[in-house]
Amino acid sequence: MDAPSDMAAPAGEPRSATQLAAQATRPFYWSVRRELWENRSITLAPLVAAVVVLVGFVISTKDLAGALGALSGLDEARQQASLARRAALAAMPLLFTGFVVGWFYCLDALHGERRDRSILFWKSLPVSDAVAVLAKAAIPLVVLPIVVFATLVATQVVMLLVGTAVVAGQGESPALLWRELPLVRLLATLLYALVVSTLWHAPVYAWLLLVSGWARRAVFLWATLLPLALCVIENIGFGTSHLIRLLGNRLLGGMQTAFVWTAHDAASVGLPQIDPVHFLTTPGVWLGLLVAAAFLAAAIRQRRYREPL
Repeated sequence: MDAPSDMAAPAGEPRSATQLAAQATRPFYWSVRRELWENRSITLAPLVAAVVVLVGFVISTKDLAGALGALSGLDEARQQASLARRAALAAMPLLFTGFVVGWFYCLDALHGERRDRSILFWKSLPVSDAVAVLAKAAIPLVVLPIVVFATLVATQVVMLLVGTAVVAGQGESPALLWRELPLVRLLATLLYALVVSTLWHAPVYAWLLLVSGWARRAVFLWATLLPLALCVIENIGFGTSHLIRLLGNRLLGGMQTAFVWTAHDAASVGLPQIDPVHFLTTPGVWLGLLVAAAFLAAAIRQRRYREPL
């Protein structure tokens, strides 16, 4: 049975021993820590992606001084756009890695504890099903974006320092690199992109958690083929494709609503303009969060009755 939730007692009434114990032991905090201990890929995968990016960057610096020399003949706006574009492209593998790690983590989060029968042990502890499921949901929605952003900051700083050392070693001044690279704006844009991606993909993560707790086997197939089957039924039965467009927009459309590209000249395109007002006023954001909440509520409820596989 679920342990009582850690809610404050009404005024004048003493809190129960269970409530005091839950407050002292911080079950949600330790549940999140447990997920990090058991899933090292949450921290290791972004680090591996960062190493790959850095190795590729080091290889590309063989003629970095010449590239900067070519940029010196352009106007300031084009210099900033070129440097920002290259730095942003280097960040894309880390952002993609974060999404992939979150996807596969959710697929195994609830199914894994049933498969290895550890669910029996965790249910014996004073940790409610709500705490257990929400702690797992916090990994792709909170923890993983923080890990990815911290890795992004470290990667961009290392790239800047390595680029400085390489240019200086090639007998050129790295002043252009330091002066024109909009590092603060770049990191702010990447942080915004991470928040946008997390909010936009929240129903995807919640759906994967729901299927992870429900399916007995082949979780990936159930999570992907079931929506695709509904798309096929709609297309054959009604001759429409609204659902496939909806799913495609949910996977890929978040950035289109969150950013505005203002430059028309391809050479002048650097970082896009952020548009948080348009993003936050898009109905799809809030409808997606409502759907995510419904999926999480269903996952919490079904965990109460799930047994080991």
